[in-house]
Amino acid sequence: MASRIDRAKVTDTALRLLNEGGLDGLTLRRIAQELDVRAPALYWHFANKQELLDDMATEMMRRMLEPLAAIPEDAGWEEHLTEAARVLRRALLGYRDGGKAFSGTRFTENWFAIPLERFLKVWTEQTGAGVRRGARAWYTAHVFTMGYVIEEQSVYPEPGKPRDPQYDLDDRARTMEGYPMASEAGWEFFEDLDRGYEEGLAALVAGLAATAAVPGP
Repeated sequence: MASRIDRAKVTDTALRLLNEGGLDGLTLRRIAQELDVRAPALYWHFANKQELLDDMATEMMRRMLEPLAAIPEDAGWEEHLTEAARVLRRALLGYRDGGKAFSGTRFTENWFAIPLERFLKVWTEQTGAGVRRGARAWYTAHVFTMGYVIEEQSVYPEPGKPRDPQYDLDDRARTMEGYPMASEAGWEFFEDLDRGYEEGLAALVAGLAATAAVPGP
């Protein structure tokens, strides 16, 4: 029965089902039902759910390679890093719980290094700083993006659907009575998540630019 499926088909099915029930609802048993096989058949390919998540994240990254490759060759490192972070955010927002599913995983293929290698080449040529400094810049922008997506997917759990009623801003303001500044902060936190991301990313890149010339590895 295991011969009826392969690893790629399991992963593709898991990514599709992620949008139906989110990460909590994604189980090997549910995937097996969708593929019309018995659950033990999946263990030929994945010993546990974490191995499946690793493969799912790898496939998600593979699907990002084309838009990452579209970043212009003559882009400055700031533009390159900014657009790479945007590509990551758009990709993760395309899946329910995409941020959680992608975070903390280990890629199962090494071609994830293609966009990283490209950025580090631009970074070292344009800043004169070393590879490790550039790696820290890349990692910081990506961790910020993954964390931001996890938070915004708590506000909008399903791609393209309305916000969770628990994040109604008027309701939040009423519960914060007596704390006027904290109440006002909620509108900044949760009203316009696209603007919030762009402003946060711009601040991050500006900080990296300010420190790029500081001596270090």
